[in-house]
Amino acid sequence: MSMLHLVNKSPFEKNSLKVAISCALNKSAILMIEDGVYGAVSDAKHSDMVKTAMNKSDFYVLKEDTQARGIDESKIIDGIQLVDYAGFVELSTKYDKIQSWV
Repeated sequence: MSMLHLVNKSPFEKNSLKVAISCALNKSAILMIEDGVYGAVSDAKHSDMVKTAMNKSDFYVLKEDTQARGIDESKIIDGIQLVDYAGFVELSTKYDKIQSWV
């Protein structure tokens, strides 16, 4: 069963990203939204964890939320795909289940 994991909390404040990664099965996806987009920033304390997890899960970040927080696209970890709201909807229909981590 494929699952889309939504992470909306900053990895600097909560462990939602870490928990989502630990629970994600192969071929699952993790979408970082709202303050969760800070999890997509390269050269942060959690970057290595995300890069390692990218071997088994697809990672996405909501472009509008990165822009709202002033995060330049060049600061996003290589391999994380930026999606817009239409892409968010498409991801939600692609996966069998959706799990939100708060």
